[in-house]
Amino acid sequence: MQLHTQFCPGDPARVVVLIHGLFGSLDNLGQLAKALGEAGFAVLTLDLRNHGRSPHSAEHSYPAMVADLLELLDEQGLSRVMLLGHSMGGKVAMQFALHHPERVQKLVVVDMAPADYQPGEHDAVFAGLEAVAAQAPLTRSEADACLSQHLPDPAVRQFLLKSFLPGTRPGWRFNLPVLRTDYPQILAWPPVEGRYSGPSLFIKGELSAYLQPKHQDTIQRLFPQAKAKLVLGAGHWPHAEKPLLFNKLVVDFLSASS
Repeated sequence: MQLHTQFCPGDPARVVVLIHGLFGSLDNLGQLAKALGEAGFAVLTLDLRNHGRSPHSAEHSYPAMVADLLELLDEQGLSRVMLLGHSMGGKVAMQFALHHPERVQKLVVVDMAPADYQPGEHDAVFAGLEAVAAQAPLTRSEADACLSQHLPDPAVRQFLLKSFLPGTRPGWRFNLPVLRTDYPQILAWPPVEGRYSGPSLFIKGELSAYLQPKHQDTIQRLFPQAKAKLVLGAGHWPHAEKPLLFNKLVVDFLSASS
């Protein structure tokens, strides 16, 4: 699958691939991409399948997204890279590192665990997205008003509206019907054998419940060199809520010799 990407040139020995989360796109990690570029890294950002400007597909699973990423790295001639993934993108990054450890120099996982999650977290989000799809509003403000009936947090609405396509059905860049159908697969953690023994960093937003103490044993088993950092005062989007601290944590970790 020919994913939509952006590439910031830098040190060819230090290529970082940034992977966004559910309902996102490659510009969600734009501030981090800029900070990494200023630190001399080469940065590759991408739209996952069914998101942004990448192709839509009838399948949205971690094996498929891992295969997409492997194909992309091969197309770009990248034999080893550093991976950073947020939320759903964190699961993609972890799965890739476990299946293809020889291709990963370092791994950063943002507010996500190698675990199954229970449905319900995104019920209001899907309700709002589907309401917009049914209404086909002509302006961003109309779409925001429609979303607000389901999602009171303006920050969440602002994030989602980055993918709004006015006056269209279903009204979103991402493939809403497939994401809805395959949502159980997105919540799940596909069983995988082996482990990734390279340097790993798990970053948790203090106010988020995605990374919990009960996940620690599994993380240490699959990623024996894993370290953890806590971003105080941040929720599930520490890169957007505390960008200066978050960017420093990532740049320092990826820059360290190990």
